[in-house]
Amino acid sequence: MNPIDAYGYFLTAANAPLERRSFTIDSVDDDHAVVAVAGCGLCHTDLSFISGSVQTKHELPLVLGHEISGTVVAAGSGAESWVGKQVIVPAVLPCGECKLCRDGRDNICMQQRMPGNDFNGGFASHVVIPSRFLCPLPDDLAGFTLPELSVIADAVTTPYQSLQRSGLREGDLAIVIGVGGIGIYMVQQARAAGATVIALDIDDAKLATAAKLGAAYVINSRELSERDIKEKIRAITKEHKLPRFQWRVFETSGTAAGQGVAFSLLSFAGSVGVVGFTMDKLTLRLSNVMAFDADVFGNWGCRPAHYPAVVDQVLKGTINLRENIETKPLDAINDVIPLALAHKLDRRVILTP
Repeated sequence: MNPIDAYGYFLTAANAPLERRSFTIDSVDDDHAVVAVAGCGLCHTDLSFISGSVQTKHELPLVLGHEISGTVVAAGSGAESWVGKQVIVPAVLPCGECKLCRDGRDNICMQQRMPGNDFNGGFASHVVIPSRFLCPLPDDLAGFTLPELSVIADAVTTPYQSLQRSGLREGDLAIVIGVGGIGIYMVQQARAAGATVIALDIDDAKLATAAKLGAAYVINSRELSERDIKEKIRAITKEHKLPRFQWRVFETSGTAAGQGVAFSLLSFAGSVGVVGFTMDKLTLRLSNVMAFDADVFGNWGCRPAHYPAVVDQVLKGTINLRENIETKPLDAINDVIPLALAHKLDRRVILTP
């Protein structure tokens, strides 16, 4: 292959500005592909790596970014058929061979590789990726640009898998805690599955968007105790004849406060899905899980097998993608990160080389 001149923004130390560096891709391993990045979403996980609250698996320096869309421009032996295709890169790339993979739990494969964590990711012009689980896109993107579709790789697919894990059925009550970059799509996934959705957040603007995109009821929880929140939800269920039990609760805020609220809403035969991530700890009475015969589950990414269904949802308009995204040049990344860390961004930013 001809050498490819590339560049990326490297994290060199916690809380340090990302450093732009040039590099050359002059060879590609078998069954790997070089993707010219069209767009890469900035995720809460990236911010955790940048702040140092979570460590990357690969030692620094490292290019972050795991919500990637782009076009395959080169490939190693066995992956040549990918060249020229528009793709989404799954945020979790399993081995496809181990017992977890064979049992349909490949999102938690012990040999998985994650862009921007295990190897250089998508805040770059190019990224080298194992090709086996790339998600091909159709030629017709239904009016979307290729960069806009990058957030499917996490923000939209992770809620889809959470929904599958929860056992949610049409007619259920779904409660989504935190309606930011992941939660706003959790609202839409639950509504698309036929649930009545109650959205909780501390930001009225985000709640207004959630109401627009499918939440039947919204609650600003900023000044409310866990007891207050539960009483408000009980009042809504009573007034509108909604299910009193079997609530499907999705914690997407990635905060200890949100997790505490989620657990307090555990109901008989209900479930709590921990979708957001925090290193903070909280005290729980786990016997509630036993007493309510309830389920508590975690969710790590999404199986690559689910990606085509989610792409179809987005291209058909079942999931409104654009309401919560905006694109900015990759070279502005060091201006965007402080705003994201300070919670001053209204939409999920997609960075474009």
